[in-house]
Amino acid sequence: MRIISGIHKGRRIQAPKNLPVRPTTDMAKEALFNILRHQIEIHDARVLELFAGSGNMSYEFCSRGASSSLAVDKHAACTSFIKKTATDLDLNIDVVKADVFSFLSKHKGKYDLIFADPPYGFSDEEFLKVPELIFQQELLDTDGMLIVEHSKHSDLSTHSYFKDSRRYGGTVFSFFYHENEEE
Repeated sequence: MRIISGIHKGRRIQAPKNLPVRPTTDMAKEALFNILRHQIEIHDARVLELFAGSGNMSYEFCSRGASSSLAVDKHAACTSFIKKTATDLDLNIDVVKADVFSFLSKHKGKYDLIFADPPYGFSDEEFLKVPELIFQQELLDTDGMLIVEHSKHSDLSTHSYFKDSRRYGGTVFSFFYHENEEE
């Protein structure tokens, strides 16, 4: 995987082979950030990365100027790798080793961007539990955006805060955010 843009543009990061991860492809990541640059300000954003795996998205957001990222994953090898890489790259990324659903049900905080990349084998109900908990716990700033990455076999459009989805090969990004009061 590589960081596509920002202060670490072009930097390759090699995750250990034993990590239970499926990093977002460079093509899908580039397409996502092309969408985001027209919809939300990344510079100085507070980011929450759920099911962080290798930390791929936290590195990208912070390289592009996000003020901080909190990466959450339940695997110790993943959280250790993210901590080491964040230190090596001098990026403001905090790491929490926790089950994402337990974390979401207890965590207090506000984020401008939340990116979740659950295992593709989740059922639609499990995928939908992610935005449900985020909006229930009021973790997303009123002008913020939640992005859930999933396979083309999942449909998250039934959630009340769902707004759009974009497909890149077998990867789909579903976007959720608060209603604009002017709409």
